[in-house]
Amino acid sequence: MENLELEQLRALLETERNPIANLANASSFLYNTMNQLNWLGFYLIDGDELILGPFQGKVACTRIRVGQGVCGNAVKLEKTMKIDDVHQFAGHIACDSASNSEVVVPLWKDNQIVGVLDVDSPYQARFSNQDVQFLEKAAKIIQEAI
Repeated sequence: MENLELEQLRALLETERNPIANLANASSFLYNTMNQLNWLGFYLIDGDELILGPFQGKVACTRIRVGQGVCGNAVKLEKTMKIDDVHQFAGHIACDSASNSEVVVPLWKDNQIVGVLDVDSPYQARFSNQDVQFLEKAAKIIQEAI
């Protein structure tokens, strides 16, 4: 099933060249593909901050400094972060108090991080290693479309 979903995502994005349109469609597609989520979207690098991009879910934080929260740390550490209980993560930024677990995947272009894919769930330990691998594969498709 995962491969089919990834091919659907690729087909959705491959003919459009506008990065915002592709991020908007990718956020909707992934949000509606995965279950038990309360937020899924993108933050884009602007200097030393991440700025809110297209997303699905409740209103979100607009700006996150690199190095702060899960998103900012994913950029600083240049790696995917899977947090089973965000309330145990030092410096967690609670944009939505209903969020309990989170995965953040950096997006790369020309060997530098240009943003992150951020996925939140109201359930603790919601994300399996298989979910993380799926989101990392999705991020690679999205990187090609922005």
